[in-house]
Amino acid sequence: EVQLVESGGDLVQPGGSLRLSCAASGFTFDDYAMSWVRQAPGKGLEWVSGIKSNGSNTHSVESMKGRFTISRDNAKNTLTLQMNSLRVEDSAVYFCVRGWYNGYDVWGQGTQVTVSS
Repeated sequence: EVQLVESGGDLVQPGGSLRLSCAASGFTFDDYAMSWVRQAPGKGLEWVSGIKSNGSNTHSVESMKGRFTISRDNAKNTLTLQMNSLRVEDSAVYFCVRGWYNGYDVWGQGTQVTVSS
């Protein structure tokens, strides 16, 4: 069974940091690009950041550049999103997905990130 399991979401203050993790199983992890997408209440899906299969190339949307860092550990089949300088507008359910910004086919269950003072 192909599975992605997110963890690490929490309530944090503006300016704080949080690290999200995704554990992958059921497929050859290092054959695939991986991404994080998010959905805020009342809004559609937003692609956040992605990383190629071997970690050689990453990409993030402009609002996250310099604040969010995506990484992967192919030996452990894990994907990570380090989030710094969090803003209220970053509040969302964050999903780990298999694929890139223009297509992804496997989802995790999501983890809630709430940024509030």
